Amino acid sequence: MIYGYARASTNEDKQDINRQIRELKKENCEEIYFEYEHGDSAVKPQLSLLLETVKEGDTILTLEVSRLARSTKQLCEIIDTVKQKKICLDIIGSIKVDC
Repeated sequence: MIYGYARASTNEDKQDINRQIRELKKENCEEIYFEYEHGDSAVKPQLSLLLETVKEGDTILTLEVSRLARSTKQLCEIIDTVKQKKICLDIIGSIKVDC
């Protein structure tokens, strides 16, 4: 299964997340998780739910590193989780972690 993840830093009145969702749909994401959470927030509920939901062999797509993580530490933790669960991660045009 191919999952998409989109995040905007501010609420929907101030920042439109629809561009990210449209782009993820173009990439054939079967289900898209999205949220409005400040990048520095330690807990991103939809990202946490997505990481709990994916199964071995699934793929997570996102458009930019900054949509997924706001620090190198956060990114490394996510990549570790991806590798442990044997799922693929594709940050389009940037980082690709094979299953």
